[in-house]
Amino acid sequence: MKSYPESFAKLIESLEKLPSIGRKSAMRLAYFLAFEDKFSALSLAHNIECCVQQLHTCEECGGISSERVCEICSDSTRNNGELCIVANPREIFLIEESGEFLGKYFVIGSLEALNLKHLEQIIHKSHIKEIIFAFSPSLGNDSVMLYLEDKLEHLGLQFTKIAQGVPTGVSLENIDQLSIIRALQSRVKI
Repeated sequence: MKSYPESFAKLIESLEKLPSIGRKSAMRLAYFLAFEDKFSALSLAHNIECCVQQLHTCEECGGISSERVCEICSDSTRNNGELCIVANPREIFLIEESGEFLGKYFVIGSLEALNLKHLEQIIHKSHIKEIIFAFSPSLGNDSVMLYLEDKLEHLGLQFTKIAQGVPTGVSLENIDQLSIIRALQSRVKI
């Protein structure tokens, strides 16, 4: 039995490397792009090329930007004294979509790559009074929060973390024990 043409096989291989795309999904996408909607395929290729060439991380917060400093960091109206620390740049977009947070961000990445002096400079420059940790619940992330709180306590900041617990619309039978425990511990009066 003859295999796929080389270019088609390479497209499938490339698509398989994307997060959450398995072999069957990669094959369906490859077929769609190569045969059913060639214009979308070319547009997708162009958009990927533009992103790879034009986007980088913001020098201030570590978020995604097309400029040296991102729009959020350069927006003077966002100096409300709050700094939200996130694990990766994608999380900034998720929080921004809510429209609820009007402060600044800082992407921690990993403790090994953390430039603590740079973080302190941002805290002073933006007159930060509160650090909000927006991490997924885990023991590792709890350790990161404790470490940063210890390293920054001399600045007299308030440290908070986003609420955790039961998501809206999800049955309790589908919630892990740690989330149930945190939801009970963080309960609010109605």
